[in-house]
Order: sequence, then C-alpha cells, then structure tokens
Amino acid sequence: MTEEEPRLSAQEMIERLEPAMSPWKRVRAVVALLAGAAGAVFVAALWGSEPGPLPGRTQVAFAVFVVFCLAWMGYGGWLLTRRVPLFATDRVIAAWIALAASAVTTVMVVVVAVQRGTGLGLALLVGGVFVAASAALVVRARARRAMLLRRKDELTEEGGA
Repeated sequence: MTEEEPRLSAQEMIERLEPAMSPWKRVRAVVALLAGAAGAVFVAALWGSEPGPLPGRTQVAFAVFVVFCLAWMGYGGWLLTRRVPLFATDRVIAAWIALAASAVTTVMVVVVAVQRGTGLGLALLVGGVFVAASAALVVRARARRAMLLRRKDELTEEGGA
C-alpha cells in the first residue's frame, strides 16, 4: 500500500467483501419473489379448476408444488428486506430450497413410477441428477459462506488490533 492510497477500515473492507444488496442480488430477489408468486397462483388456479375429485397423490403433488413456489416467494421477499451484508446466507438458503424441492419431487416421481410399473430407471436417473446438482450447490454455498465469515473475522481482528 502506498502513501497516496487511503487505508480502509475493517467495516469498509467487510462491506466490500459482500455489499448489503448489489444490483444483481436485487434482480435475483425480485425474480425469485415474482416467479414464486406467479407459480403459486398458477398451480393453485390449475389445482382449483380441475373437474371432479382428484386422487390423493395428485392433491399432494399440487400442494407440494404450491409450497415450493411459496418458499421461493418468501425467499425473494426476505432477500429484498435485508439491509446488512449476508455473507452468502442467501445462497445457502436458496441451495437448501433447491435441494428440498428436487429431493421431494424425485421421491414423488419415483413413487408414481413404481405404482405404474414404468420408467423407474429414468425417474431415478433424472431425479438423481437434480438432487446431486442441488447438493453440490449446498456444499458450494456453505463453503463460500464459511470463507466470507473467516475473512470477516480476520478483518475484524485486524481492525480491532
């Protein structure tokens, strides 16, 4: 560092690590909020407009998909209200939502495939790919968060010393 460069405080360094709400993160939050709301409305409308009584597993599937959409809507709303650095907490939450959605969907598709006696291999393969990809996102997001928190602690210690 040269004499002309201003020295940043620990708090300024922490804010540069991950600002409270970058424009890209704001766009992601709005997309999650709107997509979740639109998905919940669409699935609920489709569910409500089905003629006659639906089989139990179909009712469960509709309910689960509405819950997934509401989870993404809630995530988007939560993210938009954050005014402090999240240190990748948002990524961890999104990855866990994705993992839960892919795992539950895979289980539902596998159950239907077993009941019908067809397509079990394909259901397991495709579901396994989605579960593995979302599990990898969870691992990556947790590692990123841990790295940011370690760096924050280092900067806090340096700034306090």
